[in-house]
Amino acid sequence: MLTNLFSIPKKVLFVLQGWWSIKRLLPILFTLSFATVLLLQNLTPVTAQLPQSPRQEIRGVWLTNNDFNILRNRTKVQETLTQLRRLNFNTVYPVVWNDGYAKFPSAVTQRMGIPYFFKGTEGQDVIADIISQARSQGLLAIPWFEFGFMAPLTSELASEHPNWLTQKQDGTQTSISAAGEVAWLNPFHPEVQQFITDLVVEIITKYNADGIQFDDHMSLPVDFGYDKYTINLYTQETGSPPPPNPQAQAWIKWRADKITAFMVQLNQAVKARKPNAIFAVSPNYYDFAYKLQLQDWLNWVRLGVVDELVVQVYRNDLESFSTQITRPEIIETQQLIPTGIGIMTGLRNRQVSMSQIQSQVRAAQGRGLGAVFFYYESLWDYAPEPVAQRQTAFQQLFPNLARRDTSQVTARKPSFDTISVPLYPRGSVGQRQRGYFLEVAVANGQPRRVLVDTGSAGLRVPREFLGNAPINRTGQVVREVLSDGTRIEGEIVYANVRIGLIATEEPVPVQVVTSRQCIPQKPNCSAKTNTPFSGIIGVNYSERTLPYNPLRKLPGNLSNGFIVTGDRGSNNSRLILGLTPQNRGGFNIAALNQQPVIDSIPGNRWDSRLNGVCLTIAGSSMKNTCNARMVMDTSVSSSFIDFKSAPLMGKLKPGRLGPNNTLKLSIPRILDYSLAPGNRDGFNIWNINVLRQLEQPIIVNSGIAFFDRYDVLFDPVNGQQGFRSRS
Repeated sequence: MLTNLFSIPKKVLFVLQGWWSIKRLLPILFTLSFATVLLLQNLTPVTAQLPQSPRQEIRGVWLTNNDFNILRNRTKVQETLTQLRRLNFNTVYPVVWNDGYAKFPSAVTQRMGIPYFFKGTEGQDVIADIISQARSQGLLAIPWFEFGFMAPLTSELASEHPNWLTQKQDGTQTSISAAGEVAWLNPFHPEVQQFITDLVVEIITKYNADGIQFDDHMSLPVDFGYDKYTINLYTQETGSPPPPNPQAQAWIKWRADKITAFMVQLNQAVKARKPNAIFAVSPNYYDFAYKLQLQDWLNWVRLGVVDELVVQVYRNDLESFSTQITRPEIIETQQLIPTGIGIMTGLRNRQVSMSQIQSQVRAAQGRGLGAVFFYYESLWDYAPEPVAQRQTAFQQLFPNLARRDTSQVTARKPSFDTISVPLYPRGSVGQRQRGYFLEVAVANGQPRRVLVDTGSAGLRVPREFLGNAPINRTGQVVREVLSDGTRIEGEIVYANVRIGLIATEEPVPVQVVTSRQCIPQKPNCSAKTNTPFSGIIGVNYSERTLPYNPLRKLPGNLSNGFIVTGDRGSNNSRLILGLTPQNRGGFNIAALNQQPVIDSIPGNRWDSRLNGVCLTIAGSSMKNTCNARMVMDTSVSSSFIDFKSAPLMGKLKPGRLGPNNTLKLSIPRILDYSLAPGNRDGFNIWNINVLRQLEQPIIVNSGIAFFDRYDVLFDPVNGQQGFRSRS
């Protein structure tokens, strides 16, 4: 052991006696140096989302492998829990998953041929006994899923499922941890995800447990992820193989986001069985967890996934300890959920003085934080002070009763008032020349990149995009003509929708598209090529009928509008959900006209066509004519102008404008946009047409090129569009 063991941000694990005594704890080979990473730049949390009930202080202790001689004996368990209750503890975390084995008679692992060795002295289910006795004492019992994605390479789990393991770039499958040499299950592999989900759900269901806790091993060391499956998945989604540098920012974020998406799904699976189960996490401090373990727990908290946080802070030095517990992410989290600090109370070969423990607990309490101790027997059995003295000291730390009540655990909405999600230049199928594509999952299906269309409303996807979650079929067939002249037809169903990692608050109408064709007036629409349909998410607020803009059903402030920030089709394009005073800054605002209410569509409807747009086309009679109406449309790569009559065009003929036809669009004090039509990057093409059925003299569709020059804000609450030049 290293002398400065406490500086290692890991729980130190011990193995049982008996049949597995050959698995000795390997010496700790190295300490890790810490590096700071920027906090989530794409998330802005609400400054305070205070619960309606008083904060419940966490006073807990981990019951580890090292405590097994106590845990396997009913009488000793009763004495242990009675003592903890007398000292005003309120939570125990018994280990249920460690070293590749379940500590309970798991049907999931036994079906896989993994043996069960952990019966009590009377043949009893140790975990069932602990949970039962804890409840009788008024303590919460939250099973601790200790090893997470970690397992010894020699375990039956790893041996029987080698395709479940991930590896480093050089092919190495193991790393050295405080638990010794371990392999890592691939958190991106669907079979691994299903195994973990089945095991966790079994724990919640079998014992009606108060919750489940995951620690720093529900993660992946940053050097891993170079297995065949993950390489193929990353290449398929990004168009390039993973970078050779495992700490490349985009590669870190992709893997961390995948783990986050799994944790969202795992939370949903747990809550489906027991809505008030505590979904608890005990990670290392955030900078370390994100950069070196791909564990973006702050995002988990902000997404509403985590009900309780205990950050491991194993330090000898009080100043270092205090620095860690005052970090911004801890301050933010404790505004949302019960938050505590993991404190080391000693090891068999490394005792910790009571004075150190007391100073750290009081520092945490002074910040309004709870405390969880690693581990039970080191509270007073392996200590430099007598047992009675240690127990008296704990009594002084917790002089009053502090009960915890899981009935107050309710579903949380995401705790940020705005979030930025990436827009991609390519879709999942049906590749277009140019577009902004957003990752959307429908009915718990796989995330698919669908085209963002600010010129239409409603989500429209092919049937194969739907997942296996229940949908409500309406039998209603809808036909809609898109701005490029594509007529689509399909049935309306109601389904849950997830945009990035944010789910709609309730099922929303989705058109399952069964056919596409071009209208006669626009025979060259996107349906002409017969390529697979990539899906469209229409985010306009001028709905005519179902389906409506699904952004209306995002939780909290995220539903009150959005901003499209383009960047010439690069990977830096963003969709900012949720308008705030801060992100509205710098926009010139134009008013929209309100439309009549439609009962089936929530919120206000607006005519998204801007009035009084001035149009000038060089080489024509169109000179600062201000009777045009304009639509800001991300779905159109070739912009166009429709005229109600040929005389309005003057000398111009229907067709494509040339570079000599310099085009200017302006709204006084709002925007001033000009360009020379041409074929720059294949998308600044401008066409003019005569459509006698127009309601207005001139309709301008700015197309996607406009978004390369302007950030565009859409405000459905106040009926506004905003423009902020990036030039």
